[in-house]
Amino acid sequence: MRKFGLIGYPLGHSWSKDYWTEFFQKEQLKDHDYLHFELPTIDYLPEILRENKDLVGLNVTIPYKVSVLEYCDMLSPAAEAIGAVNTLWRTEKGLIGYNTDASGFRKSIRPFLQPKHEHALVFGTGGSALAIAYVLKNIGINVHFVSRMPLGQGKLAYKGINEAVMNSCKLIVNCTPLGMAPKSERCPDIPYHLITPEHLVVDLIYNPVKTLFLQKAEEQGATILNGKDMLHFQAQSSWNCWNGEEVFWK
Repeated sequence: MRKFGLIGYPLGHSWSKDYWTEFFQKEQLKDHDYLHFELPTIDYLPEILRENKDLVGLNVTIPYKVSVLEYCDMLSPAAEAIGAVNTLWRTEKGLIGYNTDASGFRKSIRPFLQPKHEHALVFGTGGSALAIAYVLKNIGINVHFVSRMPLGQGKLAYKGINEAVMNSCKLIVNCTPLGMAPKSERCPDIPYHLITPEHLVVDLIYNPVKTLFLQKAEEQGATILNGKDMLHFQAQSSWNCWNGEEVFWK
């Protein structure tokens, strides 16, 4: 048996098990299985590895994409540059950390980008936000992080988002769990009336398919994109990592 899984907390919102179960069935991989490991803290990771000797690889989700770094023996160049990991491959050389969020996001957003998307607002400062910022900066887009308690240059508070900021930043990406099922009634606290048809508004959440954040943006005429395509793209990259097809560690 080749076993794979997802670590995070909580995991009730995740479609990963359904995705991988369907993938294994489609590829006729009867000796493959995918499990959810809901960990109260990342400190439980060594125990999961000890108790599951046939565990080949793991996906990592909120809130452990940064804290899992201390358990990695090696990092891919992208994971090292981003400072976050969402895919683990267990090898004889140790635990290798990758960041497939970056490649997944790049593939999903590429068809929607236009020259007017020179500046972006990125909501959140966790592992997902770091991966998204890495991609946007490499494309040549200026990134402005937004959080409840901003620290440092280039970071804003939600209450600091005004008309001038919205006019300048035609790309908005939500990397927070606000609006994720089952708490789908929540959304980032921003001036939605300042969103226009010129804006591209992205939510990394895929459950629900259309968050309240995206609904409000769509009502203003914005182009919207959820995280479903990113999920599929990053999953395929994870599969490549687990099968030794993306071995880029230093």
